[in-house]
Amino acid sequence: MSEMKYYVSIFLRRLHYFLIVSVAIAAISVIAAFTLPPAYESQTRLLLEGPQIPSELASSTVMVGLSEQLEIIEQRLMTRANMLDVARNQNVFRDMQEMTADEIVEAMRARTVVQTASGRNPTPIMNIRFEARSPQIAAAVLNEYLTRIENQNAEFRTSRAGNTLEFFRQEVERLGRDLDIQSARILEFKTENSDALPESLEYRLDQQATLQEQVRQIDRDITTLRNQRTRLEEIFEATGQVSQAEAAAPRLSREGQRLQDLQAQLDEALSIYSDTHPTVKLLQTRIAQAEERLENAPEEEPQTAETTPDQRPGDVRLELQLGEIDTRVEMLQEQRTEIEERLTGLSETLAETPGNTVSLEELTRAYENVEEQYNMAVDRLAKATTGERIESLSRGQRISIIEPPATPTEPTKPNRILIAGGGTAFGILAGIGLVFLIELLNRTARRPEDIVNRLGVRPLVVLPYARTRSEVFRKRLLKFTVYLAILVGLPAAVYMVHLYYLPLDLLADRAMNKIGVRW
Repeated sequence: MSEMKYYVSIFLRRLHYFLIVSVAIAAISVIAAFTLPPAYESQTRLLLEGPQIPSELASSTVMVGLSEQLEIIEQRLMTRANMLDVARNQNVFRDMQEMTADEIVEAMRARTVVQTASGRNPTPIMNIRFEARSPQIAAAVLNEYLTRIENQNAEFRTSRAGNTLEFFRQEVERLGRDLDIQSARILEFKTENSDALPESLEYRLDQQATLQEQVRQIDRDITTLRNQRTRLEEIFEATGQVSQAEAAAPRLSREGQRLQDLQAQLDEALSIYSDTHPTVKLLQTRIAQAEERLENAPEEEPQTAETTPDQRPGDVRLELQLGEIDTRVEMLQEQRTEIEERLTGLSETLAETPGNTVSLEELTRAYENVEEQYNMAVDRLAKATTGERIESLSRGQRISIIEPPATPTEPTKPNRILIAGGGTAFGILAGIGLVFLIELLNRTARRPEDIVNRLGVRPLVVLPYARTRSEVFRKRLLKFTVYLAILVGLPAAVYMVHLYYLPLDLLADRAMNKIGVRW
């Protein structure tokens, strides 16, 4: 009990320090609590809806997740330009002309609260609250927020869809030009190498085999005719005449022999090609021309022994047959020369075919690659067109207002009782703390126990200081005056500072905005 009485006496001795701190803080808290202007809070709730058209039927090209979309909305809303425009349009602050742009932005952001759901699969709902000095301003600011959110979201989605559509349009045009260029290259290459293309390789190989067979047949015919000539000369030298069978054989004219050879060539061609083949058509035309010349040619009467009395009949017949054989050999040699020229050309084209095949395959692969890219770009262009149409009609993700801003009827802050009571309690604790700190730093001995603890000597008698009545009266009067000055003068001084120097409500509001605390 004596210990408690001692500490109470110490506290009463330092009461003026306690009163100075606690009364000053309590006075500031009470004055600020009852002078702070009322603040009105309005709120709205937004829902980010998914696409209105099933993605299996048609999908938008703006592929943004719901959580990401909410984050984008919040960041675009809280930009410096938006905060300044809304504050100036709605005249949010009284002395806004005296505030800098940074102060306006900080104050707007401090009064704006954006909340979204959190978790693994959060619901795409956004709550927006704003505090203002009047209920009309609070509701008006939120309405402008909503207008800007809807406009910016629609602009963001339509611009992205439009950019995607424009990109694929340019891609289709570019790939279309590349496709035309590659097609023109293939056409030019085929035109320049029309005789050595891989498509006609089989035909040219067949033609080469046919011509080679014709050369071999002509060689055989020439050999046969030369052997026949040799036999005739040998028979004539041995007998002085040609055989009656050979003499009796009908002798054809030069045109008749050409016609006979052409018909033989036609028979061979028909055994290989169809009636519509160019080679068959060419031979038929030549046969028709040979027949026409044969019909128009004058008939040659064979020479007899009587027409050339100076020669023997055997000599005449030998010369005629040898001349006929020489004519046929000459014709066959001409045909052989023509065929060899054609074979030379075919050999050259066949030698060029492998290189042309590689070059054409390379051009074809390039064409197919460009064509595949072009087809993909056309398909994506169609999807981009559909996506742009979906966004222009607002059939993709959209923002719905499930709770529009309402004009508050009662202020939401400040909590005057909490501010006054909390400030007073803090002042009392601060005063007690100051008294404790002063006593902790004071090392003066006040009790016999202090003398024993510090000096190690126990005093025989402790005599307290006895004051006279006049001293007691003066001390009590001084304490009363100090306490009265603290209890009356200090709150009055704080209030005078509030009125004539710096309003406490403005100071508190700025301090709360700086530290980001909402009243």
